[in-house]
Amino acid sequence: MIWLTWRQFRLQALAVYGLLGVLAVVLVLAGKPVPGDVPLTSTDDLLYRGGFVVMYVLPTVIGVFWGAPLVARELEAGTHRLAWNQTVTRTRWLGTKLAAGVLAAALAAGVLSLAITWWSGSVDSAVTGSGTFSVRLSPVVFGARGVAPVGYAVFAFVLGVVLGILLRRTVVAMAATLAVFAAVQLAVPFVARPYVLPATEETVVITASNLGRMGLTDKGEFELLTVTGPAGAWMLSNETVDGAGQVVKPPSWLAECVPPPGRSAHRPMPARECFAKLAGDGYRQRIVYQPADRFWPLQGMETAVHLTLAALLAALGLRWVRTRLS
Repeated sequence: MIWLTWRQFRLQALAVYGLLGVLAVVLVLAGKPVPGDVPLTSTDDLLYRGGFVVMYVLPTVIGVFWGAPLVARELEAGTHRLAWNQTVTRTRWLGTKLAAGVLAAALAAGVLSLAITWWSGSVDSAVTGSGTFSVRLSPVVFGARGVAPVGYAVFAFVLGVVLGILLRRTVVAMAATLAVFAAVQLAVPFVARPYVLPATEETVVITASNLGRMGLTDKGEFELLTVTGPAGAWMLSNETVDGAGQVVKPPSWLAECVPPPGRSAHRPMPARECFAKLAGDGYRQRIVYQPADRFWPLQGMETAVHLTLAALLAALGLRWVRTRLS
């Protein structure tokens, strides 16, 4: 069964592993970016941003092109009956396919994530959250670093296999795998991850040193004010509140402190006086964030969740094969 399983998806596996090998060579030859070298060179910037694309595409490819056709193709063609008539039990038939595919998926995602995490580590460690690059805990970066991609790849593979068993049509199973996996990947960072661990909440005084950015309306009025949080933190909420703790817009007189671009205030207020007035009027900034030191705990939890979901799906697939397929 192991040899048969290998023959069934060896072309897909060799194609993926070949591309991973090429990418690893490119990263090694390019060399790690110099810490704090922002902006990056054009080559480093291309590799840095391309790493996100490749890292997110790989689990999808594994689910759609490895998982979905692996069993659906046999069910569609009826070749599974031949294996079952050769003293191969249904559980062994599917269990071998799942085990081989899971190991191959985990290895591919692990190698790619290790290479990209190693190469981009100097950039990630230099990012504090106040520049153009996102911190490691941000949704875009988090899913392309550490061990989480291994969980994504295993889940995507098992999802594809199980949907192939349920739908029994290769193309339909591939489309369904793509849709379901994409929905999960979009939902987890915004619906689940921010609340897995209790977020930290603080109310801070607005000062010149922690001022982040300000949003302007078409009339040049301030409608948004943010402050910078702790270095490397993932900001979940950044709201201006008044003395009563109610969320409000920044006061209109703030334009006297920082005139809109291309305009000058009638009587500019000195920065020190401006921030003193903000504090005196009771304006504060309420921030909610996940601290930088929660990167690895969240990585471990998210990986465990995806592996658990994969195990539950595998159990469903095994049960379906034993009781529902003929």
